[in-house]
Amino acid sequence: MKYLVASDIHGSAYYCRKLMEAMEIEGAERMILLGDVLYHGPRNDLPKDYAPKKVIEMLNSKKDCIYCVRGNCDTEVDQMVLDFPVLADYGFFEIEGKCIYCSHGHVYHEKNLPPLKKGDIFMHGHTHVLQAKEVDGITILNPGSVSIPKEGNPPTYAVLENGIFTIKTFEQNTVKEYCL
Repeated sequence: MKYLVASDIHGSAYYCRKLMEAMEIEGAERMILLGDVLYHGPRNDLPKDYAPKKVIEMLNSKKDCIYCVRGNCDTEVDQMVLDFPVLADYGFFEIEGKCIYCSHGHVYHEKNLPPLKKGDIFMHGHTHVLQAKEVDGITILNPGSVSIPKEGNPPTYAVLENGIFTIKTFEQNTVKEYCL
């Protein structure tokens, strides 16, 4: 199965539209959202084309194929308008024999990992900085930010398929590829 992985849309209709287009281009069957879906948050500037109601409409149209965890900017009111669960603090997946722990990254992160075993994968967003690396036997993956990237990174998403985590720009250029 092919998964599209994204984080930190922050209510940008412009970048959510690009994400929906990427899902079609990639032929992904499921989307994993790592939080901060609708609100830009008090520490961020407004993202391009900030229009949460449009984001709601686009994401709800894919409700049957979205897995989502709660970001630090996601609240109960977001759940009232989104037709898929968004308030879980974490999620577990087993993909291709690997245990993947998904969280936004504001509680658990590289310096405060959740309880994982060597060989497990920790996937998060929050930092707006893409990464794919191994630390003490645990793989840490971050697709970067869809709408408000930091540290000079472009807006990105990732594709997870056949044991490969590929971070891409919306022009489908590969930024980083990591074999799990």
